[in-house]
This record gives sequence, C-alpha cells and structure tokens, in this order.
Amino acid sequence: MKNILINKSPIARIALVIMSLLITLHINGQDGKEILERIDQNLSSKNRIIESSMTIHGRRSSRTITSRSWTEGDKKSFTEYLTPASEAGTKMLKLDGQLWIYTPSADRTIQISGHLLRQSVMGSDLSYEDMMDDRKLSDVYNVTVTGKDTLQKRDVLVLELVAKVSDVAYYKQKMWIDAERFVPLRQEMYARSGQLLKRTELTDVKKIQNRWYPSKVVYKDMLKDGKGTEFVTTSIKFDQSIPDHIFSKASLR
Repeated sequence: MKNILINKSPIARIALVIMSLLITLHINGQDGKEILERIDQNLSSKNRIIESSMTIHGRRSSRTITSRSWTEGDKKSFTEYLTPASEAGTKMLKLDGQLWIYTPSADRTIQISGHLLRQSVMGSDLSYEDMMDDRKLSDVYNVTVTGKDTLQKRDVLVLELVAKVSDVAYYKQKMWIDAERFVPLRQEMYARSGQLLKRTELTDVKKIQNRWYPSKVVYKDMLKDGKGTEFVTTSIKFDQSIPDHIFSKASLR
C-alpha cells in the first residue's frame, strides 16, 4: 500500500518527467558525427575479401548467385561470379570511379558509366551505383540524431543523414542504429524530392575481427515489383594482403 501511494505522489510523477526529459536530452545531444564515425569503424576497412550469395526474389521465382570480391579502400574492387553456370566467369572491376564488366558468353568487356550505373545488377534490387560507392558515411553525409526506438529487440538510435556532396546516389537517408554495437539495422534511402527509393533490413550481426558486421542484408527497391534481394556474406576477412594485379583490366580475362 505504501508503494502505491509513493508511485501516485506528485514527487514521483515529477521525478519521472525529469528522468524522461534527461533521456531525451541525452539522445538529442549526442554527437551524430561521432556515431557515424563509429559505424564507419565497423563497416569500412583498409581492404577486405568477401564470399557471398545474392538471392533475387522475383514475382514468380527466385535465383541465387554466388561471388567472391576483393576491395581496397573506396577506389578499387574486383568481383568474380562463381555460380550458377550461366553467370560463372562474369567479372566486375572498379577503378577510381570507373566500372568495367567482362561477360564470358560474349567474350567482351564493356564499361558502365553515366545513367547506366543506375541499372539493376543482374535483375537484383541493387544498382551498379549501390555497389560502386564504398565511401565512409561520415565523408558523404551530415547527420542528426532524431530519436530512439526498438528494432529486432535492440535499442536503436534514429539518424537522419543529408548529403554534403553532390555525387551521391541518395540525397537523404534514415537509419536505425544499434545503440550498443553501432551497426545499421534498417536504412531508408530517399531522393531529393522526398520519394522513398530503397529500404534495407540488416540482420545476423556478428563480431568479426573486433568489429560488428551485419552478415545478412535484404534490399528492396521501392519502385519495382518483387520481394527484394537477399545478400548474405558467407565469409569476410578484413585488412588482408591483396596482390596489385587483382585490380587490373588483365584480371577481367
């Protein structure tokens, strides 16, 4: 009975209000740039080697493509597709903002540039632009902490990112960030007009080489039909020694 009276007392109600205000001030007062830099520490690296599968869920059927990729900083990357047989041997090379693709069936190398970078990669919900941009978020966006939420049974911070450079695929993003591990659990990407273009859900967060990394990402292009594209990292190694010849046009053949 005594506890009930205390809980109903004016002092208790005032204390709860003050506590709520303090929590709100703490969240809004956090340095968004510092949070973004901690996210970059998890997701970015000097270089990395990834083996992955990409499952494209169409309206009638799904198909899975596996690949191995080598990436150095945000300027160089090389990807070789392994399965299925129809895609095996296809290779992609990015060098300083330029992209080349080798197709074994045609025995031909073509360069993808300009508006073609917005095209879908192998019918997936990812564009070539999505795969090209490996820059750190803190280099590309200004950020504001707008609140808190709960997602995947985790406490999250909600961020609003607005582009501070012109050569970016998405003018604005909204991100739900794991408040303890500092990895995104959801992203929404917007055009300058405010139209929602893409949404991603990131799960299966694992501790890899002293960093947290989401090993499964589901991409959904909001402007097309289908159930999205599921990208699963089956193996990833950070800060490895990668031979220089990997990032050359000769590697395409």
